[in-house]
Amino acid sequence: TPFVPPQKDGVPGQRTYHFTPTPAGSRWYHSHVMAMSDLHRGTFTGQFGFVYIEPPSDPGHYDQELFLALRDWDPFFTSQLIDMDSDSTSTAPQPERPAVLNTDPNGLEVTSTTYSINDKALGAGEPIRVSPGQRVLFHFLNASAIENRTLALGGHKFQVIALDGNPVPNPALVETLTLGAGERVCAIVEMNNPGNWVLGEPTDPIRNAGLGILVEYANQHRQPQWIVPASLAWDYTVFGSPAAAAALSAGNRAGAQNIDMIFEKVPRGAGKFNTFLVNGKPYPHADEFVLHRGQRYRLTFRNRTDDAHPLHLHRHTFELVDMNGKPTSGLLKDTVIVPTYGRVAVEFTASHPGLSLSHCHIQQHMDFCFKALFRYA
Repeated sequence: TPFVPPQKDGVPGQRTYHFTPTPAGSRWYHSHVMAMSDLHRGTFTGQFGFVYIEPPSDPGHYDQELFLALRDWDPFFTSQLIDMDSDSTSTAPQPERPAVLNTDPNGLEVTSTTYSINDKALGAGEPIRVSPGQRVLFHFLNASAIENRTLALGGHKFQVIALDGNPVPNPALVETLTLGAGERVCAIVEMNNPGNWVLGEPTDPIRNAGLGILVEYANQHRQPQWIVPASLAWDYTVFGSPAAAAALSAGNRAGAQNIDMIFEKVPRGAGKFNTFLVNGKPYPHADEFVLHRGQRYRLTFRNRTDDAHPLHLHRHTFELVDMNGKPTSGLLKDTVIVPTYGRVAVEFTASHPGLSLSHCHIQQHMDFCFKALFRYA
């Protein structure tokens, strides 16, 4: 099997694991301990790191290769409503928006005021040093337990070549990157604009509180510049195969069995905290999501909440096939942001028997029932 077996996926306690590192690409490891009200456990801690598995063939069309993990520290509870959507001004369709919104008071949520890229706040560590004409391959990881993040590098564009470690069919140029909690993006930047620049989060308070890093060209003695991106919009489908997607139409591929997953938030459903329901029920859904080996499935994520949720499926890679009614194909991922009141469809073949957890990668949401257990018949 190309993925670790279920016995080695999230087992608690001190263990030594032996496994063959596949598939190739940008992966990561992290704690999966339930944190609940303890903000010193699980992914709120520093228990995470990159795992990069070299592909069998790498043409190496770059001059530097850098691994950058986005992180927030010192989390605390707040009664203020947190906007998880990285683009709060988005005019994207909202097909799952209820006709009548729930106006019950929101429960406590988690936020932070201290941020870093790798282990340093903006300006505290060594800059990324480049020369004109260099091609730099960035491997980005959003290791946050709390929020989705956006990145921009003034005066430059990112050529996205892989998502969650998997090469994309269309390596497009974009001004900004958005990474849901747990997502990875690999992108090449051509260093063709000499100066000193800030690579960081477009939200001023977050960038100024640490979520950034300096990029310095050789022999440039200028103050670092930050340029506000023209747009924060993020669209996975620009990296997909539109021609192949058109052939999919709005329906399933031949033989794919549809599984709807409707996500709802219950404000203060656990006293001080919100809880979440999947298809109207709490975790674990023991007999609801039963897979048959070799069968292809389409998961339709229906987000009826006011947050943008990074949905993850353990031990499988899925293909993104529809974003809010826009078809795409060829994008292989293990985590996808389901936009506020949005609808996303992914497909995968059930080929890795054993228990597999599907969950929102925001720690507090996962702890308070935003998860479901898939099992094989």
